[in-house]
Amino acid sequence: MATAVVWFRDDLRVTDNATLTDAVDAADAVVPVYVFDPRDRRETRYGTAKCGPHRTQFRRESVRDLRESIRDRGGELLVRRGRPEELLSELARRTDADAVYAQTKPATEERARAHAVEAALPEGVSFEQRWTHTLYHVSDLPTPCDRIEDTFTPWRQTVEGDGEIRDLVSAPEAIRTPDLDPGPIPTQSDLGVVDPPTDDRAVLHFEGGESAGKRRVEDYVWDGDHLREYKQTRNGLLGADYSSKVSPWLAAGCLSPRWIHAEVQRYEADRVENEDTYWLVFELLWRDFFQFQFQKHGGAFFTPTGIRDVDRQWDRDREAFQRWIDGETGVPFVDANMRELTQTGYVSNRGRQNVASFLTDALGVDWRWGAAYFEARLVDYDVASNWGNWAYQAGVGNDSRDDFFDVLSQAEYYDDDAEYVTTWLPELSSLPPEYAHRPWRMAADEQVEYGVELGVDYPEPMLDIEARYDELRDA
Repeated sequence: MATAVVWFRDDLRVTDNATLTDAVDAADAVVPVYVFDPRDRRETRYGTAKCGPHRTQFRRESVRDLRESIRDRGGELLVRRGRPEELLSELARRTDADAVYAQTKPATEERARAHAVEAALPEGVSFEQRWTHTLYHVSDLPTPCDRIEDTFTPWRQTVEGDGEIRDLVSAPEAIRTPDLDPGPIPTQSDLGVVDPPTDDRAVLHFEGGESAGKRRVEDYVWDGDHLREYKQTRNGLLGADYSSKVSPWLAAGCLSPRWIHAEVQRYEADRVENEDTYWLVFELLWRDFFQFQFQKHGGAFFTPTGIRDVDRQWDRDREAFQRWIDGETGVPFVDANMRELTQTGYVSNRGRQNVASFLTDALGVDWRWGAAYFEARLVDYDVASNWGNWAYQAGVGNDSRDDFFDVLSQAEYYDDDAEYVTTWLPELSSLPPEYAHRPWRMAADEQVEYGVELGVDYPEPMLDIEARYDELRDA
């Protein structure tokens, strides 16, 4: 009797998961397993946590939901804690497995762990990897990864013109698992991570799992009918529906990009097809692009100058970095976004761009510190998207910009009434919008009038940001 072990990684779903389906088709018995690796809870080289409270909770919920989906099909998900190379080799030996099936991903740590697992397997056990996390399959690209463009638009035009998206893979109807101890899903405390804070100001309660991800798509696309206006609203800052917010489920692999694409196509056929509906697919293409760029460039994305040949020195000012983390820079739009991130594990795309630019352009702090902090805090952390976007923002990545985000003008444009800023900085709620965004412009008597004393109720700005932007424009 043929037996296959299925090692789930960032593919915590049963729908459109070729890793699982191919194993079920090839073997008489399947041993699904998820491993909580202690290396995912260690401190990074940048002094930040590897995986923070919100992402840890989302992952645990996703594993729980996957277990229920597999049980619904007659099988069982084994959950273990330890190093996958040790646990999977022992499991393969114990079950007399013929093969171990696993998702493959392009980033350096993910590759290294896959190589370690393969090397540790007993003789005669094959290691079958499947590419399951992009809209376009890596084998179907018109241009191989090592020769693709390093700028997005030419790559997008090529893949849209000559690429082909594979059909969805149906979830297996039945999964046959040997009688093995399933093991408990660890608590936050078991993993050495505190429970995440709860906050009524959060844009959405992100519940992990394929079931919750599909419910979110149902709510946003079908019940709310918001896809028809996606491009128009995607730069919002407050509320559940200014964007789809499916990124956490994509990052954990609870939903596949192809499944989301199929939902967009179904919506376009049933309701409306316009620039807004296309724009969600456009965002999936950006996500794909960074995955394939990591396949091409690998570890270069983690160097100070990224994938560009540039001369750039970065400050390593811990005090400045900590003020940025704490939302105590004295620049309200930056502080509001950073406090939202810390409290909820999420922040808008517009906010991410602005706080990244402030750290790298205004303060000149090593962009990798910011990327590492986002790795810990973001509920939707994906290695390629996160590090690729940070490198881009720092001017050392793809489509590299040689300009900066003026967080002051950005705040006044996207938060003209200062509702977002005052939501996350209630100490500024008495201020008119012009002062809520630039409180340092208040005279002493105005601070008394509005009841906001700088340096007491809200921090003095850590630098003259208006003068700093003048310097950057003149550089």
